[in-house]
Amino acid sequence: MYVIIFEADTPAGKSFDVCLLIAVLVSVLVVMLETVESVEAEHRTALLLAEWSFTVLFSAEYIMRLISAPRAGKYALSFFGLVDLASILPAFVGLMFPGAQSLRVVRAFRLIRVFRVFKLVRFLGEERALRAALQASLYKITVFLGAVLSVALTMGAVMYFIEGEASGYTSLPKGMYWAVVTITTVGYGDIAPETPAGQFVAGVLMLIGYGVLAVPTGIVTAEMTRQSLLPPPRRRCSACGLGRHDADAKFCKACGRSMISQSA
Repeated sequence: MYVIIFEADTPAGKSFDVCLLIAVLVSVLVVMLETVESVEAEHRTALLLAEWSFTVLFSAEYIMRLISAPRAGKYALSFFGLVDLASILPAFVGLMFPGAQSLRVVRAFRLIRVFRVFKLVRFLGEERALRAALQASLYKITVFLGAVLSVALTMGAVMYFIEGEASGYTSLPKGMYWAVVTITTVGYGDIAPETPAGQFVAGVLMLIGYGVLAVPTGIVTAEMTRQSLLPPPRRRCSACGLGRHDADAKFCKACGRSMISQSA
């Protein structure tokens, strides 16, 4: 059971993860459809049946993980363990407190299931590379965001003094809000400059916005390219000699011997 549920690098583990991934995506779709009044009114019984089917499925999976995990307590208190638990709780809360099922907060809380996708996609082999690229880019992106925040604060203050309350810039935070919206090229339009000087500043800020979108993407892409060029770490099984195992493999692909005891 442990190999199937926790070992994503085995055929059985991959099949299990693929089935769960499909179930997670369909269950999220069901939750979304429940918020559409016409669909919910016409297919209420089918949606309720589907919701409880997924709840039973995810509950069984959660129990199996607790049973098969070497350290059940550690899994239960881990991020993904808490996500697994939180994804099934709303249905039981609605069962024990019928009135709570109609609350939007309780119903929307089931959308936390989407975070299970990040756990299940590990079998694709790209999760570690993406995580390493983000970690390597963290300092650069933090410095860049600090610079962007400084620009937004400065430009917001400039617009506050140029436009004033007549144009809707009633405070420095309001001016900074406009600057952030403009830099990110969202452009809600609730506040807009009316004077020529303010429009000039807005134009400069719009041009800066294109760089804001491109720089973080370039930083992460460069790190991902660097990660892809690194040779993948491999481990060799001391029992049969097979050397094509991932660095975090727990069992040998050929003989099934535990790799944990070999690395101890």
